[in-house]
Amino acid sequence: MAAPLDVSPAQAGAPTPEALTSGLGAKKIEGRSLGQIAWMRLRRDKVAMAGGIFVVFLILVAIFGPFVVQNPDTLHPNLLNQTLLTPNGRFGGISLAHPFGLDPQFGRDLLARVVIGARYSLLISFLATVLAVVIGVFFGLIAGYFGGWVDTLIARTMDIFLAFPLLVFAIALVGVIPSSASFFGIQLSGNTLRVSLLIFIIGFFSWPYMGRIIRGQTLSLREREFVDAARSLGARGPYILFHELLPNLVGPVLVYATLLIPTNILFEAALSYLGVGIIPPTPSWGEMLSDAVQNQWYGPDPMYMFIPGVAIFLTVMAFNLFGDGLRDALDPKSR
Repeated sequence: MAAPLDVSPAQAGAPTPEALTSGLGAKKIEGRSLGQIAWMRLRRDKVAMAGGIFVVFLILVAIFGPFVVQNPDTLHPNLLNQTLLTPNGRFGGISLAHPFGLDPQFGRDLLARVVIGARYSLLISFLATVLAVVIGVFFGLIAGYFGGWVDTLIARTMDIFLAFPLLVFAIALVGVIPSSASFFGIQLSGNTLRVSLLIFIIGFFSWPYMGRIIRGQTLSLREREFVDAARSLGARGPYILFHELLPNLVGPVLVYATLLIPTNILFEAALSYLGVGIIPPTPSWGEMLSDAVQNQWYGPDPMYMFIPGVAIFLTVMAFNLFGDGLRDALDPKSR
């Protein structure tokens, strides 16, 4: 019987190991970071990207819009019906000079008032969200990591804040605050004082929502191997909290912050609607809706109520869509 022929891989047509590895030096295989993977997933979500683009547009409008539009306090009585005090023309007096029309009774440019209202609404909601996130993350980390009586005390405090009648308290607090006051040596008055007060009320009483989420995430993370490894190397509590746990909570913090902003926008609009928000004649979306309802302008001039209502709706919808998409992009278990 003939012995089998000893055929080399090259003679058999199979690629040699040298041939397989020869092209690796030309183009390196690079892995994707978690941020790159999240961005790739977010880009595929067209609805979330549309919401994010609209959010960026709103921020640019709030920053640069007041320098472009007309003065929101300029009156145009010649463009009003002197009997009904409503804007002349159809759809609330919409024209090239006034794309959103005019408000009744005074004839002020509605586009300018919506833009100024966007600045105050976004400013209050963003800063209140920052305050709520800072307080909520701090106490949520402490409660979730240390547990025991510390967790019980912070958890019960959160329950008290969540059960607090925030709207009633805000109305009462704004009513007793004087027209000017000094905080930490800084004299505040007028809308500066009112904006600071709204930021404090909304942010300080919204932190339990963020705190409960961070507490639950921390309870899960504190049992992970990297925390045990840090303890075995002698790391103390503050180091583990802010160098091991907090970086792993950036995703949930970003997601729930984007979902908390629209809630704060609605709350600020509700306070302005009830008359304890921005002081008139400075415009705000809630104040315009309140004026339209109380003076019954929704009948003769429905656009005066429709435009600020649509502004609130689109803003809240954009933030919610972007927040939902960001949550799906940062969640590795979602498809």
